[in-house]
Amino acid sequence: MSANYRIPVPAVDFKPPVYICRYNDKPFHLDGRLDKDFWKDIPFTDDFPDIEGDIRPVPRFRTRAKMAWDQENLYIGAILEGDEIWAHLLEHDCVIFNDNDFEIFIDPDSDTQAYFEYEMNALNTTWDLLLTKAYRDNGKPVNGLEIRGMRTAVYIDGELNNPDAHSRFWSVEVVMPFAALQECAAENRPPVSGEYYRMNFSRVQWKVDVKDGAFRKRISEETGRPLPEDNWVWAPTGVINIHYPELWAFVFFAGKGEEEKGFSIPENEYRKWELRKLYYAQQACLDESGHYADSLEQLKEILARISPCEENRTVKDLEYRLDTTPHSFEITCPSADGKSLLAVFSDGKVTAFPV
Repeated sequence: MSANYRIPVPAVDFKPPVYICRYNDKPFHLDGRLDKDFWKDIPFTDDFPDIEGDIRPVPRFRTRAKMAWDQENLYIGAILEGDEIWAHLLEHDCVIFNDNDFEIFIDPDSDTQAYFEYEMNALNTTWDLLLTKAYRDNGKPVNGLEIRGMRTAVYIDGELNNPDAHSRFWSVEVVMPFAALQECAAENRPPVSGEYYRMNFSRVQWKVDVKDGAFRKRISEETGRPLPEDNWVWAPTGVINIHYPELWAFVFFAGKGEEEKGFSIPENEYRKWELRKLYYAQQACLDESGHYADSLEQLKEILARISPCEENRTVKDLEYRLDTTPHSFEITCPSADGKSLLAVFSDGKVTAFPV
């Protein structure tokens, strides 16, 4: 039902993956391969499911990623299995997902705004940009952004653009300097042990046929256009839209020797999710009636009616406050320790205010 709304309510509950990013000061040689000593003790993420979650079939090809960090850089490696390895785009900052690709999304301060997107194909052609806000909130991509100091490499176990080759996978390595990422981070600095970034990874995989010795996108007989691409992600968003930062994974930075510490999602992030559900209801109210609701009871009724996921049809009993104007809204609730107010705004931003 919510698919008819401008901002659909996700068909998944708030259960984002948690990953412990280990501090790693081993020597690093960039070559796109993950079978070297640097990655030896670094765990993989879970296999990527479909972006819509368990309601869709398990992806036909396996995708996994790893992360590590040191004082200067965030290191990302991924293996994209499958024998359909092809790429054609060569221009930096072109629309890379028109090829099969691997994508990285990073929101350093978990406010769901001012986040980084990075895409690359099997030719190591790249596209980096900054989203001021999610597209659903009228965000604009800053395509001129260059993540300073980025380094990337691709390794192909097989042969590019050759359907007859015995290809098994392609893998990527990405080195992102914190000096570039910290522009959107809390306090504009690199992370310290125990802090977290919100992140997601995506793999775009087009359906293809082999014609005249080459991979060709499969064409729909009805439309004459390529069939929709598959989107396989680390943290499902429950809608065919990766730009739901509130559902991205939590990547905790563990100091050297602190890998086994008990890192868990803070209570305030769960409270932000309760606010987010009311945000979805407000946006649906605007679609239905042309204005925002000025009653929490009205928002709860809308939420119960439009949410495809049962867990999202209600909100926890917190001390909410709703302030609505003809063109905007603000919804708040107390933080877990009662020392601040958590807030979500009509433009999607979430933040905290001291009280």
